[in-house]
Amino acid sequence: MTTSPARLFSDGSSRIRADTCQPLKAAMARGDVRVGAFSRRSYPGIRLPDRSLREICSIGVWDADEPQQWGLDWHCNEGIELTYLIQGRLSFSVGDEVHILKPGQLTVTRPWQPHRVGDPNVESSRLFWLILDVGVRQPDQKWRWPRWLVFSPDELTRLTTLLSHNEQPVWDADPELGTCIEPMVRRLLDSEHQMDETRLKLSINELLIALLTMLADRKIPLNRELTSSRRTVELFLEKLSSLASEEWDLPKMAAHCGLARSRFTHYCHQLVNMTPMDFLTRCRIKLAKQRLIAQYEKSITNIAFSCGFQSSQYFATVFRKALGVSPREYRLKYKGASIDSSEG
Repeated sequence: MTTSPARLFSDGSSRIRADTCQPLKAAMARGDVRVGAFSRRSYPGIRLPDRSLREICSIGVWDADEPQQWGLDWHCNEGIELTYLIQGRLSFSVGDEVHILKPGQLTVTRPWQPHRVGDPNVESSRLFWLILDVGVRQPDQKWRWPRWLVFSPDELTRLTTLLSHNEQPVWDADPELGTCIEPMVRRLLDSEHQMDETRLKLSINELLIALLTMLADRKIPLNRELTSSRRTVELFLEKLSSLASEEWDLPKMAAHCGLARSRFTHYCHQLVNMTPMDFLTRCRIKLAKQRLIAQYEKSITNIAFSCGFQSSQYFATVFRKALGVSPREYRLKYKGASIDSSEG
């Protein structure tokens, strides 16, 4: 799984790749898809005011009346994202799971869940979305809901628990939830529609109340470990291969997960049975193996630096220790071979 290029956003020490929505923006510019949305940051649509509704990253709907030549590659969002398929069908992937959404199905993704829409392109579909920033970037952080929600403290706690202790991405939505979304879709696609802050707040409250009712009624299985520090480290280690070329050291990795170095090291030993720096080296060697073959025109020294190694000598030493051959010998052995065949 590869992550499409995207800017990094931060919350303290946490970093994650945010969606740019460039394929959707380009399709809008070409007239391939009709979109009605209110957004901020990199999301498409009419700009939301700076001083109100600051937790809403984007709320909108697209209406694609024919198969498209674009899709949204692997990405994350700067908040919890709800999407609801109104019409058509749509490929939706989270992790290793591929779902073909049907009308009336809801998706829920958290900021740490990479997902893809399209396989690779979007089919004829009408899709509603809401991205709400609740102040978290990692599983073990505290959720901060907008103050304009009308929920009681106990209800917000319950909603947070249901959404954070269960990471199921696709649901058959209750009819009530679709009923809440339909009037929002009509207003968003109305070219004469202007943003009505009060109505928008009320609509989102109704949607989240319907979501809480649906999840509570289904008595879904909950797992506290999904909001643990160990889970945060697990997710970081899973994505470290794609970030191996960055300038990591133990303090930076621990800070990224919001942990002391000793605690981070403890979880790393539990999860991968090696030190954080040894695991980082393994990720960098894996990346170097790919680039030695795929970027044959580049020197071994350039490959070493591009994979995060500080010197070609150190790179050669750890590479030989791991694989029993030098980087040059490895490159010659697999010259002309596919990357997949060299992974053994």
